[in-house]
Amino acid sequence: QVQLVESGGGLVQAGGSLRLSCAASGLTFSIYHMGWFRQAPGKEREFVAVISRSGAGTSYADSVKGRFTISRDNAKNTVYLQMNSLKPEDTAVYYCAGARTGVLATAAYEYIYWGQGTQVTVSS
Repeated sequence: QVQLVESGGGLVQAGGSLRLSCAASGLTFSIYHMGWFRQAPGKEREFVAVISRSGAGTSYADSVKGRFTISRDNAKNTVYLQMNSLKPEDTAVYYCAGARTGVLATAAYEYIYWGQGTQVTVSS
């Protein structure tokens, strides 16, 4: 079956960096746009970033633009999220997800496969 497994979360001080990874199995990885979402306690899940099937196209939430970078390695069936200049408001559970939409998807309902999430905590 399809599995998306995130890793790389943890506790970091404000201004620090983390790199999240999401390893996919059980699907033809290269035909899916891959996205990252996050959910903080008491808040709805929100879009963070998405990358196209080939990796040529990306889109980011305004809140992370210029600080986060999404990338993928189709040979390794893995998508990454490099997070720099982290802020306490970035604290959340981060999820990777896969979509087969025609355009880069930014809404959670457009994604059909989800990982279990990895916790990112940024201390002030």
